[in-house]
Amino acid sequence: MKLWQKSIPTFKDVEFFTQGKDIDMDSYLFKYDILGSLAHIKMLQSINILTTDEWQEISNALKNIFKDIEEHKVTFCLINDYEDIHSFIELKLTELIGESAKKMHTARSRNDQVLLDIKLFLRTEIKLLVEHIHQLFNLWIQLSHQHQHVFMPGYTHFQLAMPSSFGLWFGSYAESLLDDMIPLKAAYHLVNKNPLGSAAGYGSSFPINRQLTTLLLGFDDLNYNAINAQTNRGKVERIVVSALSNLAETLARCSNDCCTFLNQHFNFIGFPQELTTGSSIMPHKKNPDVFELVRAYCNRIKALPNELFMITTNLQLGYNRDLQIIKEHVFPCFQTMHSCIDMLQLMFNNIQINPNINSTQDYSSLFTVEKINELVLTGMPFRTAYQKVSEMIENKSFSYHKTTNHTHEGSTGNLCNEQIVKNMLALINSFNFNAWIEKENNLVS
Repeated sequence: MKLWQKSIPTFKDVEFFTQGKDIDMDSYLFKYDILGSLAHIKMLQSINILTTDEWQEISNALKNIFKDIEEHKVTFCLINDYEDIHSFIELKLTELIGESAKKMHTARSRNDQVLLDIKLFLRTEIKLLVEHIHQLFNLWIQLSHQHQHVFMPGYTHFQLAMPSSFGLWFGSYAESLLDDMIPLKAAYHLVNKNPLGSAAGYGSSFPINRQLTTLLLGFDDLNYNAINAQTNRGKVERIVVSALSNLAETLARCSNDCCTFLNQHFNFIGFPQELTTGSSIMPHKKNPDVFELVRAYCNRIKALPNELFMITTNLQLGYNRDLQIIKEHVFPCFQTMHSCIDMLQLMFNNIQINPNINSTQDYSSLFTVEKINELVLTGMPFRTAYQKVSEMIENKSFSYHKTTNHTHEGSTGNLCNEQIVKNMLALINSFNFNAWIEKENNLVS
């Protein structure tokens, strides 16, 4: 059942191929399509395209459909009888209230309708992800405080380098999440602009009020140029997944560290046996499958920006059907991110830190720089001290003590976690999610 259907039916193979996975992806957009329609019909009423009675009738019916969907009285499988979610809602509305429902699409195209739905979806998903990232951030900050003075070897080129601590390690990933939030905020700024009213990409001859729908939906601003509003589709999603790829990089690297540190040759960390998996033939195995899968899922997300770049390469002016398949690349990746964060929270809430890593001579070479610095503090030039310690290492006379005195900002003795927490809270507050949450609630209430 298609809103655009003409007298000659589309060949079934063409219909099946062009539909693709769009029905499945539309299940993500139910809520947002109704929110957008509620704002649109209020605007139509304000410019006298709809009478007040028609607006009220359509509005009440849309809210009832919204409630039925929220309460699972209407299931997603129903839309398999329709071309897409937009057709389903409009035709369902027509069943409920009759002819006046057919006025709802006035001054709107499915192009700006879909684009609006996607932006509303992305806006909500970014909010949920920011909240989830903050939880993991708080956990890593807590572990950083807890293990600030627990020794951990530091590496460069995967060779022993300098003494470090688990506090510094946990804190590094906490601040990395803060850094990841900055491009996510930039992506959110692009998402939080209203494309509704751009129609098929060239505006409308109706005297629509785009500022009103912007206000009703709680957008920061609108995409002013109608062509740009449409050609931004694909670009905005790519910028969002580029931001997600930074987060994925942090989670993948941390997971890779854990795979290494759990290895028996390192024995830096451990987990309860029920959080690891075993081997079918080697009874001693405790495999870090969670971290390996987080690493793999996150590395796959890191590939998404390039996938979207290739899909949108050299598209002609205006809407192209290529853009449809972007949804199946982008929409599921948010749940993947949430699953990865959930599993990392589970693992890190149960992590066991080895407090005795430095009890052997294996890590003596970590303290060569400390020895050099001691000599420098006696007045010896750095290059002379470096040469002297090198000679000690070569003739095996090097001796060391395990105490360190790192006091500068961001070192093992001065983690600056309080400032990192302060910066994270300021950044999260700058999103100002409440500005549109209240607007959305007002539309459906």
